[in-house]
Amino acid sequence: MHVGCFEVFGNERIHSILDLKGKSVGVEALGSPPHLFLSVIAANIGIDPGKDINWVTSGSVRPRELFVDGKIDAFLGLPPEPQELRVRHIGRVLLNSAVDRPYSHYICCMLIGSKDYVRNYPVATKRVLRAILKANELCAAEPARAAQRLVDGGFTNRYDYALQTLTELPYDKWRDYDAADTIRFYTLRLHEAGFIKSSPQKIIADNTDWRFLNELKRELKA
Repeated sequence: MHVGCFEVFGNERIHSILDLKGKSVGVEALGSPPHLFLSVIAANIGIDPGKDINWVTSGSVRPRELFVDGKIDAFLGLPPEPQELRVRHIGRVLLNSAVDRPYSHYICCMLIGSKDYVRNYPVATKRVLRAILKANELCAAEPARAAQRLVDGGFTNRYDYALQTLTELPYDKWRDYDAADTIRFYTLRLHEAGFIKSSPQKIIADNTDWRFLNELKRELKA
């Protein structure tokens, strides 16, 4: 769908991702998307996420709250958490997936469907994907309008945070990024870190279907 929706924050003692070794990092649960993203980020620079990081699972308390209260050293934030922390001048950004390589070159959010549904309802599947990609186009072309729609729909009460997020994320780049390359990158990292056993080649062969995306790339021309 797009890239760049997460940022890693650290406290004043943390100056880079390398400094996360031996530190407490908050996630809602082990195996959650933030935990897996952070594990990939750590493993990619030689940190063993299973041994070198003290994972703090927060349960009903969001990691952001633990970070603000000084109970953890770092966490991975999703909008509107990064926007709020920057406005409040709390912590420092260690990694911004919208601009920092290699993550700025890989999609962070994808659309997944059950195999039975995609096989039995290809027309409906394509319609869903078309609607989401057209929404991407709206976010890129008219971020102010999209932000107001989010507020009006009750998804957020902060128009300013929504507008900042929509302005910063490259929603219009979905044609340019290689979805298979993203799957290959992340599955390879997860395989190296011991989270999955299957190879990237097997996962791509058995669990991806780019027909609809490729068709819509041709149909929804810029």
